[in-house]
Amino acid sequence: MRPRTLDELKGQPQVLALGKPLRQAIAADRLHSMVLWGPPGTGKTTLARLVAAQSGARFLRLSAVLAGVKDIRDAVAEARRTRVEEGRGTILFVDEVHRFNKGQQDALLPHVEDGTVTLIGATTENPSFELNNALLSRCRVYVLKPLSVAELGEVIDQALADTERGLGGRGLVLPEASRTHIAEAADGDARRALGLLELAADLAEAGEIGPAAVAEVIVGQVRRFDKGGDVYYDQISALHKSVRGSAPDAALYWLARMIDGGCDPLYVARRIVRMASEDIGNADPRALDLALAAWDVVERLGSPEGELALAQAVTFLACAAKSNAVYLAWDAALADARRGSLEVPPHLRNAPTRLMRELGHGRAYRYAHDEPEGYAAGEDYFPAPLRGRRYYRPVPRGLELKIAEKLGHLAELDRRAREKGG
Repeated sequence: MRPRTLDELKGQPQVLALGKPLRQAIAADRLHSMVLWGPPGTGKTTLARLVAAQSGARFLRLSAVLAGVKDIRDAVAEARRTRVEEGRGTILFVDEVHRFNKGQQDALLPHVEDGTVTLIGATTENPSFELNNALLSRCRVYVLKPLSVAELGEVIDQALADTERGLGGRGLVLPEASRTHIAEAADGDARRALGLLELAADLAEAGEIGPAAVAEVIVGQVRRFDKGGDVYYDQISALHKSVRGSAPDAALYWLARMIDGGCDPLYVARRIVRMASEDIGNADPRALDLALAAWDVVERLGSPEGELALAQAVTFLACAAKSNAVYLAWDAALADARRGSLEVPPHLRNAPTRLMRELGHGRAYRYAHDEPEGYAAGEDYFPAPLRGRRYYRPVPRGLELKIAEKLGHLAELDRRAREKGG
């Protein structure tokens, strides 16, 4: 069922609709090197074959997983022979191009530059991370998107109607509910949709692919979640930003997407602890306790029982008062600490021996518990070059509202003490 023309190819209107640059380039036979970036089953290989067919170029295919530098040289030599003997160009299609190491990319680069081959690379990974700048600068990147449920429905309809390559000769009936179920379970992947359809067709009774047959083949299917890839980090980013944005329902959705896709719940638990400190902090210190408790529950109960604790933590964090004051303060303190090793002021130094006391260690230190309000007003605990520095600036929300009031009161006591020369 691989599409034989652009009109048969479903989805990707952002690059293939009439008037779009790639569609125009294909129609005008203006070949250029490109990288097709998108999830599995979105048409990367098919599109490369259609470009080659439209242009009349020879189509050579390499798998970056299996090919070495020698295979690249052989393909280049074949492209040269094709140019001399047949007078036509060569499209070198490299599947999983992100798997090419630096040596392989360097071996390919000059032949892309001089036009010996037109490179079409397919990747599920962000090419800006995986391809070196020299090769990437000579290719245009086209982003392919997961197919919608409606587009997958069209793919299914084509397969059911096609008597040559599909299931059209079997007279199968697919109820609308079963069609939608298969399209949703395919999760944007046309190849998966066709695979599920074929399996369900084999289980059809009396020529109808009913709900029971579809349910049988869909059991155990997981959604798109490439651990370590862009989808993985995008979904975690979406969860974190939903919590930060006080959107508990969206946070629950992204949590469910990750767990449903097979993400390690312990990893999610660790990220939730980070959220509690980074985005809530002292505005509601209970957030960190609850996040740690959720982590503990996941370790003790595992999945799926522990997932409810993660959901509890995520909703609490999303609804809690927000503050990044501790996060900003820590970054600022680290920046000062990394600028150089300033000495500890003498009055703050430890003095366990007579020599240290004679050198002035601990001299004039004021024991805060013996001072009015338990506070040594006017005292400074910084090295001299940093005296008066402020890192922590509580926000006017949650508990930090009270913390800010207290710090303001202490600052006023400091001001009075210094006015008196204390």
